Amino acid sequence: MAGRLRTVLEMIKFEHSVFALPYALVAALLAARHAGPGGGWLPAGELACRLGWIVLAMVGARSAAMTMNRLIDLDYDRLNPRTRDRALVTGALSVRFAWLFAVASSALLVVAAWRLNRLALELAPVALAVLVFYSYTKRFTAWSHLVLGFCLGMSPAAAWIGVTGGLDPRILWLTAAVTLWVAGFDVLYACQDVEFDRRAGLHSLPARLGIPRALWLARAMHAATVVLLAELAASFRLPWPAWAGVAAVGALLLYEHRLVRPDDLSRVNAAFFTVNGYISLLFLASWAAAVGLAMP
Repeated sequence: MAGRLRTVLEMIKFEHSVFALPYALVAALLAARHAGPGGGWLPAGELACRLGWIVLAMVGARSAAMTMNRLIDLDYDRLNPRTRDRALVTGALSVRFAWLFAVASSALLVVAAWRLNRLALELAPVALAVLVFYSYTKRFTAWSHLVLGFCLGMSPAAAWIGVTGGLDPRILWLTAAVTLWVAGFDVLYACQDVEFDRRAGLHSLPARLGIPRALWLARAMHAATVVLLAELAASFRLPWPAWAGVAAVGALLLYEHRLVRPDDLSRVNAAFFTVNGYISLLFLASWAAAVGLAMP
């Protein structure tokens, strides 16, 4: 049982939840800061309950999305040398089990959304549709990286809705920032598969533009990410920890791009996994502190 659980967690890359969850939690805290009686904090018990359902909704959404992606891309994973050791390719997990797991994960999202509020429930099928749609985009557009970015970028807006039952347009700055952040590092990751993508007829920016130009585009996306985070901090009038967090994100993104060069992709995994994990956690720590210090 423990072995199968490890295999499932590996299939859905559970550790990558750090890429989206911190941004959803920050959005939830921002919403909770002004959603309580008299415009103050939500009561602690209600906030804890809502955060719990938001986390479960995200676990369900991400697990469903990753499993569907593995199922939809199974034929390509069998052909790509980089992905031939994945669980569905090797038979460590069966296709039938993966479908059942995807259905169960989708149900978890729907139940969690139902427990949050009516708007969250109504939008849950839309979110699932977007997550599944992403898996097909690489078949017809080189801009699939932006669709993937939006899949994670939805999480702050969804968390805001989960807390308040409505949407404040200001949180869309964070949706845009996460979208471009994820799209940028996905471009870096896709540089590993340029030759395979071209042979298989798949689309990506590195395959279309070449690695050097794709890397410049990723840098532009990440520069825009920092600008959008600054706009978010300004729109909520957050104190200095938020601005320190923006500066830290910018510095780490700069370091990330120093790790990857057109003639040396050996450190792509370090840039993709390690640096981006630090970015998410530093963002959560600094912005949670800023929300706690902010005036109501």
